[in-house]
Amino acid sequence: MSVPEAHVVGPSAWAVERFGRHAGVVAAAVPEQLAKAHAKAHAAHLAAGLKKRSPYGVALAGVVRENLAETARELGESVRDVRGYEYAVINGYALFPFRYADRPRPLDRARLPANVSPTRRRLFQAHGPDSPDGLFEVDGGLATEEYLGLHEAFEELGSSTRLVCVFFTADAEKGIHVIHWGEAHLEPDRTLTWPYREQLPVAPVPLE
Repeated sequence: MSVPEAHVVGPSAWAVERFGRHAGVVAAAVPEQLAKAHAKAHAAHLAAGLKKRSPYGVALAGVVRENLAETARELGESVRDVRGYEYAVINGYALFPFRYADRPRPLDRARLPANVSPTRRRLFQAHGPDSPDGLFEVDGGLATEEYLGLHEAFEELGSSTRLVCVFFTADAEKGIHVIHWGEAHLEPDRTLTWPYREQLPVAPVPLE
């Protein structure tokens, strides 16, 4: 069961527990880096001159990851390559950015796409929070090779690294609408259960 969402000014106790002395910088950097990523993705959208098949979403996803990796490097923290994608790892927590809608939409309605990659599933299963109350592990005799594989931690991240989800909505014209971060369980139907989540402020788009 999800807890009520916290609206936070400055780093919360949850953020400090995860990012330590970097908590304030990371909490401020996430909205700023998303705003910068939108500016670059919007420029790519305009340059392409396409209306229906826009490169905005693909460009945004890539630039957001790069920007968060830049933040990690500036803090002297790690950047790990997982299947060709860089993830910022700060104080043992990997930032997982994901645009869950192209219009304002409640986080409770967030859902991973039907074609979600095995890599993303495994990130949630192996590096997500502990199983919530009421769920149980599959008996060893019933677990398939695929099931066991999803629960195997990525060596690139390290078995002790946990996932912090950065979920947001955005579109090419209006930019970033809303940003949430927290810890989430990926359910079999691709929806998510949030043991904890916070809403971060949206930063202004930087002037070109």
